[in-house]
Amino acid sequence: MRKRLGGFRPSRRLLFAAGTAAAASTVAVTTAEAASGSPAVAGAPRVSLGAYGSGVLSDWERFAHATSNEAQIRKARETDGVFMFGDSIGVQDAPPLARQLAQLGISMAVNNWAGRPVEPAVDVLDAWAQEYGLPHRILMSVGSNDIFAPPAVQEQVDRTMQIVGDERTVYWVNVQAARTGVIPEVKVADQRNSAWINLQLAEAQRRYDNLRIVHWAEHLASSPNRLSRLLRDGLHPSVTLGQNARNGLIISALKAG
Repeated sequence: MRKRLGGFRPSRRLLFAAGTAAAASTVAVTTAEAASGSPAVAGAPRVSLGAYGSGVLSDWERFAHATSNEAQIRKARETDGVFMFGDSIGVQDAPPLARQLAQLGISMAVNNWAGRPVEPAVDVLDAWAQEYGLPHRILMSVGSNDIFAPPAVQEQVDRTMQIVGDERTVYWVNVQAARTGVIPEVKVADQRNSAWINLQLAEAQRRYDNLRIVHWAEHLASSPNRLSRLLRDGLHPSVTLGQNARNGLIISALKAG
């Protein structure tokens, strides 16, 4: 693992040059939306746009989540499979990903929670490391809900790499958010804050030899119609087209080592 550098604060030019990026949970939710972690829709009550323009983090602990049982966790650890820590995209996409990995002889244990930002996901990674130990592959599918506070990501990436150590590899899926159900100003903020998060991940990859970025944002930006075809709301992959595309990128990264 390389030596940590000082704080990373991207310039205004870099933020806008980064293109499409991260994601989020809700700006305002109704009771039904709160149960699923879905983005706010047009016409929802107007709330504070927060310090970074994308709104404020919702009460994610009320949202849908999925976690492997102890036997599944231990199997993934003992067979040197994959531990996955994710948000609502993970809740949606992990089951087919697990089936595809099983066909390759790779076991996966998951802890996915809709609306969750990076820090509490890293808390679970730390807890699993202490209780079960870690396999050599860690999949981080989080960051989408950090558009509400983008500067927090760098510290949590560094913390992840410290927990994992030099001998394991972290695969981190970068993010794309421009939620279709929000006002234009918020949508622009989503893009800007997503780019900020992705730049922090790119900078971290330069510091850590064992960090791999899964370039979901770049994949979406590489063709004019991919955003509309592969995302159903400006954030979550469409089922099954976007889901297969994102999971395919993850599998390719895992195969590449």
